[in-house]
Amino acid sequence: MRYGFQAEALVKRFGTNTALGSVDFAARPGTVLSMLGPNGAGKTTAVRILATLLRPDSGTAMVGGVDVVRQPARVRRLIGIAGQDTSVDEDLTGTENLVLIGRLLDLRKAEAAARAAELLERFELTEAAGRRAGTYSGGMRRRLDLAASLIGRPAVIFLDEPTTGLDPAKREEVWRMIRTMAGDGTTVLLTTQYLEEADTLSDDIVVLNRGRVIANGSPAELKQVVGGQTIQLRATDPSQVGEAAAILGSVAGHVPEQVGPGMLTVPVVGDGAFTEVVRQLAASNIAVTELSLRLPSLDEVFFTLTGRHTAEPEREQEVTA
Repeated sequence: MRYGFQAEALVKRFGTNTALGSVDFAARPGTVLSMLGPNGAGKTTAVRILATLLRPDSGTAMVGGVDVVRQPARVRRLIGIAGQDTSVDEDLTGTENLVLIGRLLDLRKAEAAARAAELLERFELTEAAGRRAGTYSGGMRRRLDLAASLIGRPAVIFLDEPTTGLDPAKREEVWRMIRTMAGDGTTVLLTTQYLEEADTLSDDIVVLNRGRVIANGSPAELKQVVGGQTIQLRATDPSQVGEAAAILGSVAGHVPEQVGPGMLTVPVVGDGAFTEVVRQLAASNIAVTELSLRLPSLDEVFFTLTGRHTAEPEREQEVTA
């Protein structure tokens, strides 16, 4: 199988510091692979190797079946990159920015203009196409930056913290654009500090810590690291919390934990437990304001694996001595 990108036994050292120690990961074409890890885990180093900006000390890295060391120029034709900071020229209009990049990629003038118009429409920037990018909002600039990374129709795009600094509404806009990219067949490598973002967008996740892969799989598979499902319940009438706890305990076989005012949680095995809890609550006339069956959050998984609650923003330092 040809992957969108893959790494096998990838090693990179900076002096005595091992940034990557025999790392393996791969992404199927047209999917989103998120790379998570605490500060200094090796995420940025891995991305820079795949983008031909760093040479590995050993191991192999491939993009679209092309070796990043042996054929870097060919790899660069296959990829697009959008970093943490937008790279658009604020003195140029949206159209001018995209046409300029198209021309730098050897597109004919008419072809570059047509591609720019296509992407401006896709990223909902047509009405602002003639305005200077410096007048754009943060979300609009980010969308323009993503459009710029797609001018050359890359098979693979690397998104390094693409929503850092955006408010929730703007972040949702970018998420929608990323889903569109993957839906169009582009393979996406996403590094992010937002675990909700990885959970929402990812087909697969790789967790790095101290330069090594410590877990990989789909979001649902990684959540099994913490354990199975849990039922959460909040009784409408506080006087019925004890009776509700007894029902949860009898169905789950565990003593429920109170995690907030009137909020009970208990681990369960299988979906049938939830149905039985609902039946017994109804039979006992216990009304609830909240009742849910859920897997552990990705934040809980991350904490279990790394001892930290969030994937911190990463600005890795290359140690040279």
